[in-house]
Amino acid sequence: MSLRYSIILPAFNESERIGPSLEKALAFVREQRWDVEIIVVNDGSRDDTADVVRRFMLEAPEIRLLENPGNRGKGYSVRNGMLNALGDILLFSDSDFSSPIPESIKLINAIEQGADVAFGSRWLLAEMQTQRQSLLRQFVGRAYNLLLRLTLGLPYKDTQCGFKAFSRRAAEIIFTRQQIEGWGFDPELLFIARKFGLKLTEVPVEWANDDRSKINPLIDGIKMFCELLTIRMSSIAGQYDRPTFHFPASTHEPDLFDGKHPA
Repeated sequence: MSLRYSIILPAFNESERIGPSLEKALAFVREQRWDVEIIVVNDGSRDDTADVVRRFMLEAPEIRLLENPGNRGKGYSVRNGMLNALGDILLFSDSDFSSPIPESIKLINAIEQGADVAFGSRWLLAEMQTQRQSLLRQFVGRAYNLLLRLTLGLPYKDTQCGFKAFSRRAAEIIFTRQQIEGWGFDPELLFIARKFGLKLTEVPVEWANDDRSKINPLIDGIKMFCELLTIRMSSIAGQYDRPTFHFPASTHEPDLFDGKHPA
């Protein structure tokens, strides 16, 4: 079985927000008449997130629920969803849709026009932010972006926006090699994509900050910096050269590193 689109939503203790998000997602994909699956990855939630999703599944065959083996992190959740997805184009989003689900059309269009990876950006057109982060979060974000450029050579305005789409080929190359399982997995995805010479497109998207974000800008910021160093050391050690994980529904062997972006 194959589908045109897969939408992955990582969820940890999201019982209050996942219901409204699924309502919005279902209304949108049905209006578009998409051949789609919506995969909610429950990351060991201690509330009734999974029960809320199961209730939706009774009326919505588009929805699937994956259960992580405990609380493993956002990076683990996204990878778990991607490795089990069936779509030709695969997209993950924050479960609260900080970027509204209709914005997914921009990313999908970029993939259909030849990009391997299309990722939402809050800073290419900052005026598209309908509700900005606090000044502290903005400062930490800008400092982290500078470290990204220095450590990994990623020349992008925004790597952390939780709104990214991948062609099937790109997803197989990237998520079978992804190692970071915490908040700092986003730059690893882009780093692997560049290492394998994939075409990346940064796309300005509408975005609104949710003050209920679970990220601590200082504590998690330090962890994410340490993960940048881990990515660099993993690359030097050759840990991205061969897949660690496999797509259950894989139809072809991903291309080998072509040397365009040595790291």
